[in-house]
Amino acid sequence: MSHLIVELVFRATLETLEMVFASGVIALICGLPLALLMIVTGRDGLFRAPWLAKLTSIVIDTVRAVPFIILLVLLIPFTRFIVGTSLGTTAAIVPLSIAAIPYYARIAEVSLREVDSGLIDAVRAMGGSRWMAIRYVLIPEALPGLIAGLTVTLVTLVGASAMAGTIGAGGLGDLAIRYGYQRFNTSVMLSVVGVLIVLVGIIQMFGNYISRAIR
Repeated sequence: MSHLIVELVFRATLETLEMVFASGVIALICGLPLALLMIVTGRDGLFRAPWLAKLTSIVIDTVRAVPFIILLVLLIPFTRFIVGTSLGTTAAIVPLSIAAIPYYARIAEVSLREVDSGLIDAVRAMGGSRWMAIRYVLIPEALPGLIAGLTVTLVTLVGASAMAGTIGAGGLGDLAIRYGYQRFNTSVMLSVVGVLIVLVGIIQMFGNYISRAIR
């Protein structure tokens, strides 16, 4: 493998990591509050407003129903409005984040729903406020599941970032399309696949380790 290919793969890997982790952080910051909103406003929630939980659920499912490749194209005007361009790594973070937010919100909702409601009732019986129940019981008890869900989201974003390369997003997907597919360079294609496998393995390994450590 030539020095040029190694340099291209290395640079594309850094771009992919930038897209994946930036989108993952945004998904965590926006997705977790959405999951909490659905839980606490549900029929048995701390702030009962089932209509709000239902509305949030519908919005989340609507975004999740759109295939990512279509979402990429649909969001081009919005992406251009936000970052001034629809090409490159920074531009790709916008559709990746919008796709990842509802995805992580659903996973986080499942983890939060598994928390024993008896623990929350106990805090309330001892005079704890609803916010204390969320802060000191709901989130800490669901934390291992929330970390595991974030790991799954990051792994999914690795694949989605490669798909974003088809519209010039940069990263490993873009490298595979331009050098591996269009120039019939098998070495580049195999290198990209190998790096993607290693990235997914490392992210999953660290995610599993952190999730086990905090149980």
